[in-house]
Amino acid sequence: MNELECIRLAQQGDAAAMRDLYHRYSPRVYAVVRRLAADDALAEDWAQEAWVRAFRALPRFRGESRFSTWLHRVAVNSALHGRRWRERRVSNEVPLPLTAEPATSPDQTVLRLSLEKALDSLPEGMRQVVVLHDVEGYTHEEISSELGISAGTSKSQLFKARAKLRRLLRPAAPTIGEEACLI
Repeated sequence: MNELECIRLAQQGDAAAMRDLYHRYSPRVYAVVRRLAADDALAEDWAQEAWVRAFRALPRFRGESRFSTWLHRVAVNSALHGRRWRERRVSNEVPLPLTAEPATSPDQTVLRLSLEKALDSLPEGMRQVVVLHDVEGYTHEEISSELGISAGTSKSQLFKARAKLRRLLRPAAPTIGEEACLI
């Protein structure tokens, strides 16, 4: 069944159509939520919450935008809501800083994991801005509206986040003692 038929049936409560939409879009929803969550367990919870919200709001989907765009917005809003809820609950905790292991080979999996680890180590505001701008393609004005910050703050956070990512992902230079061992 095509996407429009599937959406129409799902809006009427058809479980098979809802399941089909879930199977079509669940990897995409999880991916966007994971980048904002910076944690697999949180991402699973927030992705599930995004689907609950999407299915509850589905009867109000008017088709003025693509379904994937609408669902993406639901997922981002759900993750940001989850983030705010979590921050209120764990405001007294202080996270330990994580550093990325330098990539020793051009293996794509190692590079991807290093990038995820580096993103996870960014302060919350920087990570949100870099994910929304560089990964999801939001403009600074959209980010400012979504996060409740100014466009200038968004630009500043993006600049700082990119600089920190460059430092974290740069291979470590050998120390003087290590250079002797390499010769």
